[in-house]
Amino acid sequence: MARIAGVDLPREKKIAIALGYIYGIGLSNGRRIIAQAKVNPDTKSKDLTEEETNRLREIIDKEIKVEGELRKEVNMNIKRLIEIGAYRGLRHRRSLPSRGQRTRTNARTKRGARKTVAGRGQKRGSAKK
Repeated sequence: MARIAGVDLPREKKIAIALGYIYGIGLSNGRRIIAQAKVNPDTKSKDLTEEETNRLREIIDKEIKVEGELRKEVNMNIKRLIEIGAYRGLRHRRSLPSRGQRTRTNARTKRGARKTVAGRGQKRGSAKK
């Protein structure tokens, strides 16, 4: 099993897809890395030679921020936005969408499960029309 950037790559997947399991590397970035390392894109990760694995590891270490380093940078950017009082930082602080999405409906993922509010719904004593 190939281990790159502290992540065990799945054995049965093609290397371009397997690289996507590393935080910060998507499909297009994975393909670019494979081309740079001169590795056959149809190779499954279990069939990689030690030399190919080392070439991939070197390219990823030198050129791309991945895993902990990238997560740290993203968190620092969010903290900076909160500290300077930017609108996006305020939205992060309140756990609301920060990219202009509506919140009257939807936004359940960001806001969490629904909370029941007293006084909502049908009034007592009034019949349905």
